[in-house]
Amino acid sequence: MVFSSIPFLYYFLPVVLLCYAIAPAKCKNMVLLLASLVFYAWGEPKLVLLMAVSVILGYLFGLLIEKYRGTAKAKYCMIASVVISVGFLGYFKYADFFISNVNAATGLSLPLLKVALPIGISFYTFQLISYIIDVYRGNAAAQRNFLNLATYIAMFPQLIAGPIVRYTDIAEQLKKRVHRFDDIAYGIRRFIVGLSKKVLIANQLGELCDIFQSSGEQSVLFFWMYAVSVSLQIYFDFSGYSDMAIGLGRMFGFKFMENFNYPYISKSVTEFWRRWHISLGSWFRDYIYIPLGGNRVSKGRHLFNIFVVWFLTGFWHGAAWNFIIWGLYFALLLVIEKFFMLKYMERMPKVLVHGYVLLASVISFVIFDAADMGAAFAYIGAMFGFGDIPLITAETLYYLRSYAILLILALVGATPAVKQIASKIMTAQWTESTLGTAAATIVELAVLIALFIISTAFLVDGSFNPFLYFRF
Repeated sequence: MVFSSIPFLYYFLPVVLLCYAIAPAKCKNMVLLLASLVFYAWGEPKLVLLMAVSVILGYLFGLLIEKYRGTAKAKYCMIASVVISVGFLGYFKYADFFISNVNAATGLSLPLLKVALPIGISFYTFQLISYIIDVYRGNAAAQRNFLNLATYIAMFPQLIAGPIVRYTDIAEQLKKRVHRFDDIAYGIRRFIVGLSKKVLIANQLGELCDIFQSSGEQSVLFFWMYAVSVSLQIYFDFSGYSDMAIGLGRMFGFKFMENFNYPYISKSVTEFWRRWHISLGSWFRDYIYIPLGGNRVSKGRHLFNIFVVWFLTGFWHGAAWNFIIWGLYFALLLVIEKFFMLKYMERMPKVLVHGYVLLASVISFVIFDAADMGAAFAYIGAMFGFGDIPLITAETLYYLRSYAILLILALVGATPAVKQIASKIMTAQWTESTLGTAAATIVELAVLIALFIISTAFLVDGSFNPFLYFRF
């Protein structure tokens, strides 16, 4: 089940909210956990057992680490827990990747395991690892209430597409949280915005990308349309799901961290990655980069640390070489910026610097979306006129006209402009009176209802609605 679906919006979520609302305070986590298990089992009931085993082991290892805190046994328990968690992730997500590469390198014909990939395993594995390491470091007490830990790991709002929620951020909220009307209203508003980004923008851009892939009249301009569209599709899809997760969390009394902060307005690739998938970047910083020594080491070791982190960042996204190359591509750009370019970029025209960041990010997402590296290189080459393809075709112009408004809306929506305009309208002087406040509230409510109805209409119509996180 996914958030952008009729069963979730009109059956699952209303029932869960009703049951949660009428449940006593001490039973709310139980309601949330049971709902999460149903949500996860909707598409793959057998793999709920894997998550249950992961949670049970995490719970037991957490208690053992706390029991033996300060001794070698605590360290061994922490290592064992991390190895088991990574082992589950490696087997279910990467086994066939390794077998395929061994076959390619040696000429063997080892059979692929063809193991089903549990949805969201990358997200809940990282959450479990962060819990175990934080308990080992003494940053968090081991959770003695199994229900609370299971709720943290399995909580459906952030289970399948993030953000990666740290245990330390919501440990107190798992015990006791305040449910206020303002928070519920904010959660609904945030969820509808995320749903609209996913259904009305990301899905439509994905449709254009599919049209491009099947086109028999590709041109240089069409390749650029595809590159821009796929970059915006991934942003609106991922940030839309993050908005929905944050909104759902707020409805249930949780405050999740922000995951995107308008990355396409960045003035460097370094800044881009402070704004893109923030929860993943901070996870790798705190649990991989800093333990390796961060930047408080020799220059050579510093470079090694950067490339290790970005290799893992790419590999985390999927079991394919294009994801690894995507991660290393960003590592290279970040190294170039950090050691050479940043001091010059500060003095360069902002338009030029911003253009460089946009170009770098667009190329990166062509690599990210490619079926393999051969296709990625072919696409990037075609964007710059390499290959026997025309500059423009009649078909390209047709689709450019058809999707021009959507592309413009997406480009504007990827900046803070819409939010700033809406904020100015809602806080303008005319809203200070009682009548003005009421009018502003009615306008906002009408817009949200309209967005929800239109999004529902697209879903009922059976429009293109891909789920990009199967690979994660």
